[in-house]
Amino acid sequence: MDLLTALTWFSCLAFIFFGINCFYSKFIASEFMRYGLPKFRNLTGYLQLIGAVGLIVGLSFSPILLIISSLGLCLLMLAGFAVRIKIKDNFFKSSPSFGFAVLNLFIALKAFSIYF
Repeated sequence: MDLLTALTWFSCLAFIFFGINCFYSKFIASEFMRYGLPKFRNLTGYLQLIGAVGLIVGLSFSPILLIISSLGLCLLMLAGFAVRIKIKDNFFKSSPSFGFAVLNLFIALKAFSIYF
C-alpha cells in the first residue's frame, strides 16, 4: 500500500467516525453548543460523510474527485480550527482540526502530483 492510499483510508475512516458522531454523540452536541453553532452540527456531519465517501470513490475511480474531496475536508477543518481559535481554545485543543486540514491538503497535493 502506498502513502497516498494509506493516508486516504485513514482520513476516510476518521471522517466516517466523526461524521456519524455528529448525529449521535451527546459530547459533540455539547461541543457545538459551546462553539455557538448548534445549527451546523448536522451539516458538518453530512459534509464529513460526503467528504469521506468522496475520498474513497476518488481514490478508486476519479483523481479529480479525490482532490476535490480532500480540499473540501481541508477547508472544513480549517473552518473548525478557526472556530476553536475564535472561542479561545488553546492550540493543543485546536490541533486535531489543524492536523486533519494539513493531512487532507497533503492528500490533495500528492494526488495532483501523481495524476496530473
